[in-house]
Amino acid sequence: MSADYEKIASFEALLEGHRRARRGKGKKKDTILFEMNLARYLWWIKQRLDNHSYDVSGYNLFKVFEPKERDIQALQYHDRIVQHSLCDNVLMPYMERRLIVDNCACRKNKGTYYGIRRLSRHLSNYYRQHGNKGWFLKVDIRKYFASINHEVLKSRLSKERLQPDILELLFKIIDSYNGNTGIGLPMGNQTSQLFALYYLDPVDRFVKEKARIKYYSRYMDDMILLHESKEYLQQVLAAMRDIASNLKLEFNSKTQLIPIKNGIDYLGWHFALTESGKVVRKIRAMGKKRMYRKVKQLCYQYSKGLIDLEQVKQVMASLFGHMRLGHTWSLQRRICSKLKLVRRDVTGGGRRALISDDRVLASVVKQSHFYFMADVTVWSR
Repeated sequence: MSADYEKIASFEALLEGHRRARRGKGKKKDTILFEMNLARYLWWIKQRLDNHSYDVSGYNLFKVFEPKERDIQALQYHDRIVQHSLCDNVLMPYMERRLIVDNCACRKNKGTYYGIRRLSRHLSNYYRQHGNKGWFLKVDIRKYFASINHEVLKSRLSKERLQPDILELLFKIIDSYNGNTGIGLPMGNQTSQLFALYYLDPVDRFVKEKARIKYYSRYMDDMILLHESKEYLQQVLAAMRDIASNLKLEFNSKTQLIPIKNGIDYLGWHFALTESGKVVRKIRAMGKKRMYRKVKQLCYQYSKGLIDLEQVKQVMASLFGHMRLGHTWSLQRRICSKLKLVRRDVTGGGRRALISDDRVLASVVKQSHFYFMADVTVWSR
């Protein structure tokens, strides 16, 4: 057993994997059942890893509809513990040394907000050299997770400096989904996120090291390139298509060249570079609609007594924390105007007489530079 494999299979690593897997899911049935015999189940997982008899148990299938409809394949609870131990102790530290800095998704100290700020910084630096004249190349992969080829992925992993027992475990996880076709990764796996970051690394390396594109950002399968020459970006795009073809991938219809002055959509925001060099960030229309729906849902849940004022504060603080990343002052005011909290309390032992008791409570949520007031009206009947 290699030292890296021991990091995964140790009892301490599995216990820490359990702690991470239960975050936000402590009240779920499978979590509770697992914790009722915690030591016994962890020891059972350890034995299977030690004698290399561990196999993925299968997937629970369900759909999510935000921000768009997707099919999700979720692991059993004990399999999620193994994934946490594998990714946190071996795979993620190894990948961090391998991936480029502009690969933003699902990495420590990176993510959506990092990608937003990174592209804004690229635009500002580009303006200092070329003004707002130039082109965006936006690249998107057709059904990325569902198109990742198992053999291509395993062949590339075999060339990495990973121990044979680590590779054996990784190959079992890869082939646990669509093993008969050898195509596609489950979207609910932590390893799938890291494999997806790694799979397009040849494209990243070409863009940064051979094409010498200075201003580049990738979030999973969404890629943005900035350059002053449209013809050069067309050449780069042709080469990127060849690399993607070798990886058994295709670009979809969203792949296009766009003048910088028209702005670009990325990570749910619209980025525009003005003639004065200011980078303006606005939330896209679909993002605004989701926010309005969320506020409407909050008002309904509060009116029915399903949530309290503290929970409303938490959700609104999250929304405002997201909005403050861009130029959204007017949107913040409109969101505030939609938040009208009214609750009807039945008192008096079921009496039908109306008791007038109008009370307006002030609730303040502070988020960075912005404050808003929510009027909370409690009607007693």
